[in-house]
Amino acid sequence: MKYYSILFILGSFLLGCTNISTNVVSLKDKQLWVNNRPHFIKGVCYHPVAVGKENIRSFQKLEIDIALLQEANINTIRVYAPIAERKVLDALASANIKVIMGFGYDQGGVYDILSGSYLEYVKQYKNHPAILFWELGNEYNYHPEWFQGGLPTWYKALEDAAQAIKEEDKNHPVATAHGEIPNKEVLQKLPSIDIWGMNVYRWDRPATIFEEWEQRSNKPMYFAEAGADSYMTVAAEGYVQGENQQAQADANAKILDAILKYPKRSLGVAIFSFTDGWWKAGNPAVQDIGGTAPNSSGVPYDGSPNEEYWGMVDIHRNKKKTYTVIQNRYANN
Repeated sequence: MKYYSILFILGSFLLGCTNISTNVVSLKDKQLWVNNRPHFIKGVCYHPVAVGKENIRSFQKLEIDIALLQEANINTIRVYAPIAERKVLDALASANIKVIMGFGYDQGGVYDILSGSYLEYVKQYKNHPAILFWELGNEYNYHPEWFQGGLPTWYKALEDAAQAIKEEDKNHPVATAHGEIPNKEVLQKLPSIDIWGMNVYRWDRPATIFEEWEQRSNKPMYFAEAGADSYMTVAAEGYVQGENQQAQADANAKILDAILKYPKRSLGVAIFSFTDGWWKAGNPAVQDIGGTAPNSSGVPYDGSPNEEYWGMVDIHRNKKKTYTVIQNRYANN
């Protein structure tokens, strides 16, 4: 770890002092290309929140996290809100880790869609080499109550934001993350979306979505979320009730095998998630069971999300059994 620390600091320093040209990210034959080289997303959703904090993202353990990401052969992280700290982006770029940069609808005027401030972020960071593509929203189709006027309000804002980003930045695609597969009416409302991310929880069989999608759209897609938690609410399918890392590891192995078997049918996958989130279901100072999530009946193997148990590492960065599963699958694809 001491050796890595020196490389981490040196790499970040050199990146900050060197004029690195923008990555040109493009789509060709429904595949993702970075500077004319194919980039298959071997990713993870990344939202690190410290013990005792209420959804306040912290990069205090970034150095440790980057080492774990690299060891697991992860080349992309997906974040739900923009990373405003340039030094964080510099460190990720120096580690050859790309970022799917997400924007929320209403984040109190901080780089959000409602205020229009998302475009300030795009202007500031569109030339940063860490950026893979821009992503607007996260399964908002499950929450019409968040928008005055319901989902039509969201889809109008989404299309307008996608158009504005494409006018400002010609070098990165624009995506959205939809809960499950969008219908044709929704697709028609959003012609400016280049990439469809989908949060897919279909037990351990995510590849069933491929045929449905190909009948519905010729645009590229990726799995913006997929995976399993490490707690069994009830005993089922041979797995005992309680914390069960083996159930999570087995489910993620089947999920990744199903996706990676067809590399030409998607842009890749962001496994949910990097670290356990203690802030989601109860007291943020302890790990609680429970929590709710939309469409969660498809969570293997108990149909219950247990929101604080989804990490490939625990909140202290200890590797869970699924870590090795992810590491091996990404290494071989």
